[in-house]
Amino acid sequence: MRIIAGMKKGHKIDTLEGNSTRPTLDRVKESLFGIIQFDIIERNVLDLFAGSGNLGFEALSRGASHAVFVDSNAECVKIIKNNANKLNLTEKCTDIHADYKQALSQLCNKSMRFDVVFLDPPYESKLAEEAIQTLIDFNLLSHGAIIVAEHSNSVEIPLLSGLKLRTTRKFHQTAITLFDYVGEPK
Repeated sequence: MRIIAGMKKGHKIDTLEGNSTRPTLDRVKESLFGIIQFDIIERNVLDLFAGSGNLGFEALSRGASHAVFVDSNAECVKIIKNNANKLNLTEKCTDIHADYKQALSQLCNKSMRFDVVFLDPPYESKLAEEAIQTLIDFNLLSHGAIIVAEHSNSVEIPLLSGLKLRTTRKFHQTAITLFDYVGEPK
């Protein structure tokens, strides 16, 4: 796995061995960042279900100001810390070892707000929809925030209240759906 563009272009990042995580493929990542390339500069990023931190580190390389990485797997959090160290980005990173709901509750208690959120939960789960609703309920999204959900091509993520669909792109078995947070309708 490597960083595709920005100040850390070409740097390799470590991933967890085995099949317990599914890193975002380079072609999917290239397409995704082609869509949001001008929306990440100086933004706060949340990489939920982070795995190796692939998407969050790509965003930092491309100019995001800070990234919070959340994963429930202790080995993934260790890899994220190692990658942040290797990329010399530790001052721009916060990692949380917790279930996504616990982590979002902690972030809510700190009055955090995010401009870009990457969600890459297990493919056949309903966790993306649940996580998006929790982000909205806990008021963790800046107005105009972008939510990027990576999911199975066979799963459709519903349009929840306060969201506007930006686009869905499909790649073989993978899809990415982008939403803009426009707030609750008046």
